[in-house]
Amino acid sequence: MPSAITKLTLLYDPECPLCLRCRHWMAAQEALVELELLPTTSEEAKLRYGNVPWLGEEVVIVSDTGEVWAGTAAFVVALWALRDWRVWSYRLTGTLLSPLAERFFLQVSKNRHWLGSLLSHQDCPDGHCQLPRNTPYR
Repeated sequence: MPSAITKLTLLYDPECPLCLRCRHWMAAQEALVELELLPTTSEEAKLRYGNVPWLGEEVVIVSDTGEVWAGTAAFVVALWALRDWRVWSYRLTGTLLSPLAERFFLQVSKNRHWLGSLLSHQDCPDGHCQLPRNTPYR
């Protein structure tokens, strides 16, 4: 990853519960570079990144130096930006784990709405949450 990068913009789907959970998780992490979290449906995202072909279909990260990553590569770059996860970003791009990471992130992305439905339950004030009924398991 080039060291000249000082800011990354992560474009996420605000209608996806899994994406929202990931967005909140990332916002709570200590970042090594400035990290802007921007919903793909926002006017700002459309104005600045409307010509990015994957916008709205994949997680996308754009650097302040002009690089664009989508899908699996964007997940890895997101980890690279976080202090506690940078080492894992390098591990996941290594020869041993790269094929596994790609398959994992492709499956997460492909099933994000289904996975998100597992997370979109009512608040659990008593600490006992239940999965939504009639959830299809595949």
